[in-house]
Amino acid sequence: MKMLAIAAAATLSFSGAAAADEIADAYKAQCKGCHGAEGKGDTKIGLKEKVEDMTNPKWQASNTDVQIKNVITNGSDKNPKMKAFKTKLTPAQIDGLVAYVRAMKAS
Repeated sequence: MKMLAIAAAATLSFSGAAAADEIADAYKAQCKGCHGAEGKGDTKIGLKEKVEDMTNPKWQASNTDVQIKNVITNGSDKNPKMKAFKTKLTPAQIDGLVAYVRAMKAS
């Protein structure tokens, strides 16, 4: 997870270990429970809710940064259990999470 956070921090206007740690902490606290440590949606909740695998190249290609940011910010129309984080995360954290998701690769 740390390498993803570093890659994400490098794509943003802020960088460094503190930024990478903040992004990794935000993902761990807000996203990992459903999306899994690697973004595959392979958690108990993720499997139950049919969370998509964000590492899948088709998923990566079919979702723009704007779409990902909108889902993080406002929640998902496709899955109402994906809640909005606009009141829990700062705009910089949301941008960091978009970059974090973009850094995920299929393994």
